[in-house]
Amino acid sequence: MFRKVLVANRGEIALRVLNACRELGIRTVAIYSEADRNSLHVRFADEAICIGPPRLAESYLNVPAVISAAEIANVDAIHPGYGLLSENANFAEVCRASNIKFIGPPPEVTRLMGEKEKARQAMKRAKVPILPGSDGIIATTDEALEWATKVGYPVILKAKAGGGGRGMRIVRAPEELPNLFHAAYTEAANAFGNGELYMEKFIEQPRHIEFQVLADEHGNVATLFERECSIQRRHQKLIEEAPSLQVTPKMREEIAATLSRCLTDIGYQNAGTVEFLMDEDGQLHFIEMNTRIQVEHPITEAITGVDLVKAQLRIASGERLDAILPAKLEMRGHAIECRINAEHPEKFTPSAGKITAFNVPGGNGVRVDTAQYAEGVVPPYYDSLIAKLIVHGKDRAEAIAKMERALSQFVVQGIQTSIPLHQAIFADAGFRAGEFDTKFMERFLAKRAEAKQD
Repeated sequence: MFRKVLVANRGEIALRVLNACRELGIRTVAIYSEADRNSLHVRFADEAICIGPPRLAESYLNVPAVISAAEIANVDAIHPGYGLLSENANFAEVCRASNIKFIGPPPEVTRLMGEKEKARQAMKRAKVPILPGSDGIIATTDEALEWATKVGYPVILKAKAGGGGRGMRIVRAPEELPNLFHAAYTEAANAFGNGELYMEKFIEQPRHIEFQVLADEHGNVATLFERECSIQRRHQKLIEEAPSLQVTPKMREEIAATLSRCLTDIGYQNAGTVEFLMDEDGQLHFIEMNTRIQVEHPITEAITGVDLVKAQLRIASGERLDAILPAKLEMRGHAIECRINAEHPEKFTPSAGKITAFNVPGGNGVRVDTAQYAEGVVPPYYDSLIAKLIVHGKDRAEAIAKMERALSQFVVQGIQTSIPLHQAIFADAGFRAGEFDTKFMERFLAKRAEAKQD
């Protein structure tokens, strides 16, 4: 096992990784920007190094500064958490060149999965179900029109290097395509420095379902069931559940076998998440892979009893999966996570500032992952996520009841949060019945707006 690990992140995920390291007897090094000087991940690490001013590009995304901190602290490994440098293949390569273990997949695999069209083709070769679409990058609008006719409208244009909904456009008719192609290309080029696009068939009302995987460095792959992530706004997830109500045992078994074969073939290692859209007929179609730990990993931990961050550390240190996982993985009950964001619950505008009161709920089956505290400051420079509220019950009905109780006891004063929005969602009859898809929030917010006008 590693002697010392640097955590190349901030906020709740940095604290989560620090906790896992401490329980494994690993010393930790936190990095922080000047804005995070009083953050809890700085306080609870064994060592802490300031790497720059508040702006991400000058601190957490500054690869030379992160590597310098790692070398100064003489660490064995770097855990990148999620976001920031976690899926940066160049950073993983620099770690390798510096003789520092990157806790994640090899840079070649990260690069392959990061280029969405290459990932799509790799999955297609392994017979993972994918959406009908182009065989590669589309260079011109004429080529796009040809593919759209072949696939059938509606189609969606996607950025090769994309994510977070940028560089995406839905095309419903041929006359719309030229302008939307140009808009998607321009947005992708500005966001990612790469404007290349590919095309897929567009599913009108899909469910977003993802499978958690772990792969050791000896060619073994395990799938730890799935999560339902359909409650999202503008491609940003708000609520996640495990397991999905729509995935059958047979489907679960088939996907696990296919992913094991595919990920072994490409040499995948460490934790990852394979994301699918489920169409109206209940068929799954691969869309992308995230080569890191996910924000919503705690709900998988709740239903499996497996500590995924500890598993990452143990895999990276060379352990085999059969020493990390139970002999037989079994699902236990139902888990739900709410992402508590520092933003207005209806306008969705960021809400930075000092937290004047902070009380987190507790009790059996309730977990809160956060790095916030009373009198702490939410800076305006970073992601708005301030806490994750996770509940686990014997079934979905009990999990919902626990979540409603926990939300009512979660107190955050001094800033606005998304807690009232979450409470309204859990009161919705459609949500409670499990009748939702990725368009749920559009309908839900429109209904609320109509009710206010009346």
